[in-house]
Amino acid sequence: MTEQGYSGTKAAAIVGITYRQLDYWARTDLIRPSLADASGSGSRRLYSYRDLLELRVIKSLLDAGIKLESVRTAFEYLRTHVDTDIASAHLVISGGDVILCDGEQLIDVMRRGGQGVLNVLAIGGVKSGLDSTIVELAGSSSAGASSSRHLAI
Repeated sequence: MTEQGYSGTKAAAIVGITYRQLDYWARTDLIRPSLADASGSGSRRLYSYRDLLELRVIKSLLDAGIKLESVRTAFEYLRTHVDTDIASAHLVISGGDVILCDGEQLIDVMRRGGQGVLNVLAIGGVKSGLDSTIVELAGSSSAGASSSRHLAI
């Protein structure tokens, strides 16, 4: 079974960002599409479901006031240290710091201390919101759209 792929335009709409943001994030290696990357003029990027989940987490971190460079650092850490499903991870946001809650440990992924109000971003909750948006947008697609859409979870 082939994994469902999402075009850049569709991915941006599902995640709630502009296509320009998505393009910038891909060109600057924040997140590259895992199914098909752009390979020249006229080629299309194709994003996987996991890519959409990561994009939604990035958007959530930015919406929480985390700077883009800090988001980059956090994602570099997550990609190299989180072996399990990313949806099971919990991030604690403290001011400009991002901390991974791993079992009973809190790991400062920014590698610097800080104090402030702690906000927990349960990535599983982000996943649920992403799933709802995909289903909602798939239901409101035009009649000419392909009827072979599947949501793999």
